[in-house]
Amino acid sequence: MLVRAYTEADAERWDAFCAEAYMATFLHTRRFLSYHGTRFRDLSVVLEHKGDWWGILPAAQHTEDPGCVVSHPGITYGGLLHQGKLRGQRMLDAFDMLGAYYKTDGMERFLYKPVPYIYHRAPAQDDLYALFRSQAVRTRCDISCTIDLDGRLPASQRRKRALKKADKAGARVAIADTGQIELLWQVLEENLQRKHGAAPVHSLSEITGLAERFPGNIEFVVGLLNNQVEAGVVLFQTPLTCHAQYIAASQCANEAALLDKVFEYSISAAKDSGARYFDFGISNEDQGRVLNQGLFSFKSEFGGGGVVHEFYEIDLN
Repeated sequence: MLVRAYTEADAERWDAFCAEAYMATFLHTRRFLSYHGTRFRDLSVVLEHKGDWWGILPAAQHTEDPGCVVSHPGITYGGLLHQGKLRGQRMLDAFDMLGAYYKTDGMERFLYKPVPYIYHRAPAQDDLYALFRSQAVRTRCDISCTIDLDGRLPASQRRKRALKKADKAGARVAIADTGQIELLWQVLEENLQRKHGAAPVHSLSEITGLAERFPGNIEFVVGLLNNQVEAGVVLFQTPLTCHAQYIAASQCANEAALLDKVFEYSISAAKDSGARYFDFGISNEDQGRVLNQGLFSFKSEFGGGGVVHEFYEIDLN
């Protein structure tokens, strides 16, 4: 087995490999990563044996720490992706080789973001064991709320009352058309600015461009009051998990409990599509050190529980 740098000539084979890798999602594909353009210095690698690909690692240089390689700074999770050939000792060997490769490239630290198990199509946490053996330090841990659609916990009475409130207010839910996506983004921008003084990670043009690239993976669901878009979610669909990437609600939507209607629709649609999990996303601030308990409680009351997103760092020296 050897480690070599990814090249643009590998793009088609890379994406085909992701389609069969046990823990890969569309976020790992070059088709998705390429939307970043030149924002990152790419340090992705291929692990191969006699021309046979055993694993791939999407990675790039940290934008604020040139001595750190991250898998991957442009997506929620990274990870060493494989189709079953990096198990046990081979995974240990792979981490040793990756460390040596990046150290030779001048890197001092390796920041690794494992793929949470809810995205795994088969048990594949050998990388977590390899991190332990590599003396990696967990530097951050976020908590998301996820519903197991095969065994959903009961929704709280508060959520049931809120759903009735939304119905009484005449709330409707729909898959967004082009014009409604723009209106949803206005609600999202106003919501983030009002609550956090922040802006969405993706601009409107970026998220619509990604949706055009991945029409089967990115979906916009809107909640309407008096035929006006007042709330909604952007859903990222993967083979096992439907993930709420963005959640937005205006003040009048909050008063009418419109998000309850949007989420119940989305959860039901995810189950009907054959998904195993519905993931609401994290409820953390300050690199995981602060939990927004109110937000986490709201999500968990739909019948979910905690799933962690971990961040590990290996000292390559």
